[in-house]
Amino acid sequence: MSTLKFGILSTAQIGRTQVIPAIQRSKNAEVIAIASRNDQTAKVAAEKLSIDKTYNTYEALLKDPDIDAIYIPLPNSLHKEWVIKACQHKKHVLCEKPIALNNTELEEILLAAKQNKVVVMEAFMYQFHPQHDKVKEIIANGEIGEISLMRASFSFYLEDRSNIRLSNDLGGGSMFDVGCYTLHSIRTIFDDEPSSVFANSTSRADLQVDTTMSGLLSFADGKMALFDSSFDSFQRQNYEVVGSKGIINVTSAYRPDTNENMEGEITVKTVNGKTYVHRIAGDQYKLMVEDFAEAIIEDRPLTYSIENMINQMKVLDAAYQSSKENRPILL
Repeated sequence: MSTLKFGILSTAQIGRTQVIPAIQRSKNAEVIAIASRNDQTAKVAAEKLSIDKTYNTYEALLKDPDIDAIYIPLPNSLHKEWVIKACQHKKHVLCEKPIALNNTELEEILLAAKQNKVVVMEAFMYQFHPQHDKVKEIIANGEIGEISLMRASFSFYLEDRSNIRLSNDLGGGSMFDVGCYTLHSIRTIFDDEPSSVFANSTSRADLQVDTTMSGLLSFADGKMALFDSSFDSFQRQNYEVVGSKGIINVTSAYRPDTNENMEGEITVKTVNGKTYVHRIAGDQYKLMVEDFAEAIIEDRPLTYSIENMINQMKVLDAAYQSSKENRPILL
């Protein structure tokens, strides 16, 4: 196999506008089919995106012997069901985050992948942008001294009450949608796992999902990290790393693809009063697809490992538990 052949499960916007074009830009993957429960919707999407085959059921797409891997951008509550079904059809799976709603669901998914000898990965695309490696390099070089604190925020104002992000039945909520990025980036930049999670959340009066959540991750070595996510706030997508000799601020931490030339901007301020700005371009969706495809084609471990996925789910689960029980959760 030199090219990974994808089938797309649904015509969701994130697939049509971001991931399918990224697969088509990649050097080692292609899209050969797309499915929708509405036949006309599938055909319109296929024509616009130059996809050869369409299916009017997800099950029919999974049975296609020409497909190697499935991309799943379905609502969060449907991830477990369709990831497992894809595994049972011997298809590798790239699934939108969060791949599951809790640890139990993730365990079932990973068991299905193991039993069917297929690769499953959660689509945290932001981590493949090279700006984060630059942040790690700056920290490792000691430019901002000893790290003590990190702050991470991801928010936007969501008014449309029909949006699936506001549906509890579909696995909505600000933490599942955007807050999970803040937790992931803290774990990634610190290259460490928290020892405890303390979170608080609020909801609009007529909704059953968190529309804002904030909290604190504590680490065994004394580092702390503040995180927040929201559908009630102005758009933000940044993180800040604070050290004894300086600060790193990443202003387009999670969606630099929305900026010109897909550039991330890193500002470093040091104790001597100097300010440095690094602008780094990267096609994060394409890089994610290529890494996933390469792992399958070359039969090597995923860069975003199963262990990392499990640890991410533990922290996300703990954030929700803490917000419901109003107490710190030890990990």
